Amino acid sequence: MADGLEGKRVLVTAGGGGIGRAIATAYGRLGAQVVVCDIDPAAVGAVLAEQPAITGVVADVADIDQVRTLFAEVEGALGGLDVLVNNAGIAGPTAPIEEVSPEDWRRCLAVNLDGGFLCLRQALPAMKAQGADCIINIASTAGVMGFPMRTPYAAAKWAVVGLTKSLAMEAGPFGIRVNAIAPGAVEGDRMDRVVAAEAEAGGIDEEAIRDNYLRTSSLRTFIPGDDIAALAVFLASDAGVRISGQVIAVDGHTETLGGP
Repeated sequence: MADGLEGKRVLVTAGGGGIGRAIATAYGRLGAQVVVCDIDPAAVGAVLAEQPAITGVVADVADIDQVRTLFAEVEGALGGLDVLVNNAGIAGPTAPIEEVSPEDWRRCLAVNLDGGFLCLRQALPAMKAQGADCIINIASTAGVMGFPMRTPYAAAKWAVVGLTKSLAMEAGPFGIRVNAIAPGAVEGDRMDRVVAAEAEAGGIDEEAIRDNYLRTSSLRTFIPGDDIAALAVFLASDAGVRISGQVIAVDGHTETLGGP
């Protein structure tokens, strides 16, 4: 099911931890040539120590100059790009919208939405020229449902869905397929921080928040990062060559978001 990944040139943004690291690791194991970037130098160093075949770059994808430098390094390391995984994202503030500062709003959208846009601007000219490439944007179940107290994050992820659908139309004639993965509650450090923030904002015990996430998933489960990676592998493989313009959830079927 993963045929066609050997030798593929892949960039995974925010690949230093969590979902991004799981995706980068999965591609690397299947013989792809992988570059990861991350804003955290320690996270990049940890990936390289564990997987020396991967190339790591420290970069903030919300900064246009750093993105230009990132793609220059990708070109130098790989000589081109076959698969772009726009994974970089932050949780943003947890608060009623009137209490969200403009600075926090902008930063959330800058990383979750603008970062993908800036990477696409750099990647697409060469990808169009060579054709038959794959772009995967990491959205969220918050990008297809309302998410009270998390409006900046939800707004950004809804925009990622719109970006994906529109770009699939633009890029399809060049042989480029564009899809989005919508993870649910993915287990790990980031989810721990989200739970803590929601508990503090609502004056609710953290276990109640966790129980709510489980209760609102039909399968009553958190999602391992490897499950997201498995879909990313499928979409970039030969098995996924006729799939484009789709938003595919890996979430145990989220029934609702927000509030215990």
